[in-house]
Amino acid sequence: MKLPFKVIATLIVLSLAGIFAYQAYWLTDLYSTLKKELEDKIMLSVRRSDYNEMVCRIQTLQREERHGEISSIVTQSADTVTVVTQTTEESNEQDAYVESTTATLTASPFTTIIKQNNNLELLALSVQKGIHSALDDYIEINIQVYDSLLTESLREDGITTPHLTELINMRDSTIEATCTNDSMYVPTNKALVFDYSFNLNNKHLYRVRLEPIDSIVWKQMTGILLTSAAIVLLLAFSFYYLIHTILRQKTLEEMKADFTNNITHELKTPLAVAYAANDAMLNFEQTEVKRKEYMQVIQNQLKHLSELIEHILSMSMESRKNFRLHPEAINLEEMIDSLTRQHTLKADKPVEFSVKYATHGLIIHADRVHLYNVLSNLLDNAIKYSRDSAQVDISVWKTPEGIKLSVKDKGIGIPADKLELIYDRFYRVPTGNLHDVKGYGLGLYYVKTMVEKHGGTITVQSTPGKGSEFTIQIPG
Repeated sequence: MKLPFKVIATLIVLSLAGIFAYQAYWLTDLYSTLKKELEDKIMLSVRRSDYNEMVCRIQTLQREERHGEISSIVTQSADTVTVVTQTTEESNEQDAYVESTTATLTASPFTTIIKQNNNLELLALSVQKGIHSALDDYIEINIQVYDSLLTESLREDGITTPHLTELINMRDSTIEATCTNDSMYVPTNKALVFDYSFNLNNKHLYRVRLEPIDSIVWKQMTGILLTSAAIVLLLAFSFYYLIHTILRQKTLEEMKADFTNNITHELKTPLAVAYAANDAMLNFEQTEVKRKEYMQVIQNQLKHLSELIEHILSMSMESRKNFRLHPEAINLEEMIDSLTRQHTLKADKPVEFSVKYATHGLIIHADRVHLYNVLSNLLDNAIKYSRDSAQVDISVWKTPEGIKLSVKDKGIGIPADKLELIYDRFYRVPTGNLHDVKGYGLGLYYVKTMVEKHGGTITVQSTPGKGSEFTIQIPG
């Protein structure tokens, strides 16, 4: 079952719109996922930097020699850091009382806890916060160290956006300390805020401010966006080309139908006339003069029929991929003289030819048959599209690029908006009141094709009501 073109076009457009919509939805979802992952990485860097800052403080305790009532013993292994802090107090009896506190940190907990379930993650964070609370009583937080560690951690994740780190006292919401990796950075209203409460009693928290990370997400999606854009453009071009081809095929089918109707009439006319003349000769007694007249009619119609068939065969040959020209030396003067005599004899109106040669005896190397048909078509058009009589001027001259030949008439001319269409296959220019002009829209198409196959060019100048001039140039 054949579907109407409008239905096919609608289905194609809907399919393309569906593909575009799905692509947009997929890219939007991917953007949201990548942005969420990046925000999670930032939060993880905030926590990891807090852990690393504690390790740095523990290492500071290990290096320093403490005097007085507080002393620390720090031991380190590949997986753990253990801090033993001793507080010594004296009683009234001068006996010493020693209280020991032990804290242990597992190295780089965030490389493993994110792979565990939520309960283990919460447990690990609680342990870290507990150690943080114990450690903060003996050595203050170093926000500069924390900010440096955070900057490095973010850089490892590909985030180089300036940020500001604040140490917030949660009891009165005051800022106790700030630090930034860019002294010129001032957070805007659109800045993202990441809060991390790092001790069990929620006394303090880290607040990290940095500008929106949309540009980083888009940068990560560059390869996918370019690939998607290329696919979308390829699909759009494919659908466009498909619709264009369907329209062209539709137009070509309509033109072929018109051509078939036209050429059928053209072929039937000489056959009908020749058949009628032959029937009259067979069935009726005729004088010798009448017989010769009928014979002449039959000969003329058969000649016309032969020309039609030859023209169609020429077009068929031109369409073949293995088509080849057979150039030979041709005397243009002789060919043009022969053509003007023939067209004068067969024309159905008075014809006057004016031929001008800039140089006599010009020789051109071309295919004799096709050059003859090219010139014949131009002369035939000049006569057909003239009114009651035809005045055709032919000029021939030699140029450095080859030989030029122009055919000028004083006929009905061609409208300016039709000049680009006259070389199209099966196209015929509307002839207004000249209803007797016959043809099937192949003449100028054939002329242009053959001239180009000879390596030449064809141009036209025309004024409606005053005539047209076709000029061809073929390398000599």
